[in-house]
Amino acid sequence: MSGITYDVATALWQGARPYQEDTLLADFHGGMDRGFAVLADGMGGHAAGDLASRLVVIDAASHLKFLMHDGAALEKSLVAELTSAIETANEVLKDRAAGDRRLRGMGATFLATVLFEDRLYWASVGDSPLYLWREGKLRQLNEDHSMAPVIDQMAKTGEITAADAANHPDRNALTSVLMGGALKAMDVPKTATVLDPGDVLIQASDGLQYLDDESISGVLAEAGSSREIVEALMGALRESNDPAQDNTAVLVLQLAQMGPE
Repeated sequence: MSGITYDVATALWQGARPYQEDTLLADFHGGMDRGFAVLADGMGGHAAGDLASRLVVIDAASHLKFLMHDGAALEKSLVAELTSAIETANEVLKDRAAGDRRLRGMGATFLATVLFEDRLYWASVGDSPLYLWREGKLRQLNEDHSMAPVIDQMAKTGEITAADAANHPDRNALTSVLMGGALKAMDVPKTATVLDPGDVLIQASDGLQYLDDESISGVLAEAGSSREIVEALMGALRESNDPAQDNTAVLVLQLAQMGPE
């Protein structure tokens, strides 16, 4: 497929938190049939969490930017390159924390997306969600490396109630995260997900999940441009006025133009 460009919009919001620990960098240039975005949600408190997310994003984005000029070669080796980007960013955090005890315990989630024309690849560690809206249905593409899936399964089997699952104190505890140690899990699919006309891709930090799937779907059902969707999602978060609202980073992408195959 040829002649593809992307309609991309991004936003960052501090929410109700005293500082911003999310970092998002997108590289989709007009006229290009490929691009990438890297998002990280930092942890470790003021300075440490912010620094962790910036270190992860800058390191991974620099790695991908260097390789992006030769799209055909990169796509062939992309799984290995994305895996390397995760491992290298994890080492960057390890080395930085080793040199400053104030930074020990800092960490970050990792969510990178790479597109070649209509072919989507991703790599993720942690709980930052990647959503696909297609034909009126919302689904999360990437794995959730938190206790939420385990707790939800307990609710399905009747071990706890749905209300208890939704409010479980360990729900947001991460089962895999970049902190400089061994990574317990990473999600790097070997095959691409092909985007169709009308699809909407959302790459976000977990701050977006202060809206439930029904609320996100309600925004997407009225989908316009990517900028309009981003503004509507952020507006819905602000209107909810949750006193615990987390930092939120959001990227929305749609295929903007397609030429003949």
